[in-house]
Amino acid sequence: MQLHRHDLLWAHASAWAAMLQYRPDLAGLPLVADWARLDRPVIVRRRMACDSANGIPAALPLPPRYGKQRLAFSFASSDGVVALPPVLLREAAQAAPAAWHRLIDLLLELGDASRIRPRVFGALLWQHATGLPYLSPESDLDLLWSVSDERTATSLAAELLRLDRNGPVRLDGELALPDGAAVNWRELACGSGDLLVKTMNGVEIRARAALFRPSESLS
Repeated sequence: MQLHRHDLLWAHASAWAAMLQYRPDLAGLPLVADWARLDRPVIVRRRMACDSANGIPAALPLPPRYGKQRLAFSFASSDGVVALPPVLLREAAQAAPAAWHRLIDLLLELGDASRIRPRVFGALLWQHATGLPYLSPESDLDLLWSVSDERTATSLAAELLRLDRNGPVRLDGELALPDGAAVNWRELACGSGDLLVKTMNGVEIRARAALFRPSESLS
């Protein structure tokens, strides 16, 4: 199974139970025991040193009312774990506060113009996917945009900054690069020559000019 950060997964009840056997500290937390039974997804996270090379690193955040805990765990293998399609902003918009709707319309127009369909992660994703109350007045609107060249990335970041200036919610998120890594679009918009890039295996500094060079392997 080829994994990238922010990918969504569904775990069969048996895979969930096996994971909890290794992580009994999670079993007693609110909502966790029944998470898979209720068909709620989990999200792929960056690998940590303690993760098995063959394991599936995953995470889920609990709603703010439970302390905004972000739970990190692993499935021993891909058995009983299924990759889900990404949740697009267009699909999740109905779960957003009414005050966000005009901005979301503009973001969808930007996506159409750039031929990039923005994906959601963060609070809006979880509220849409679970029906639980994740959004709050402090929530950002986190989006993932897949870009293939520097010109598109630069133009998109500039437009996002413009929309963010007077919007009802802070825009945040990342640009997904061709090799599966990602860079924060705000950092790219600042024009720095070196940028912090997140991959499945950690973080690294890349020269701006190297972001869209062909890579032999996915990060």
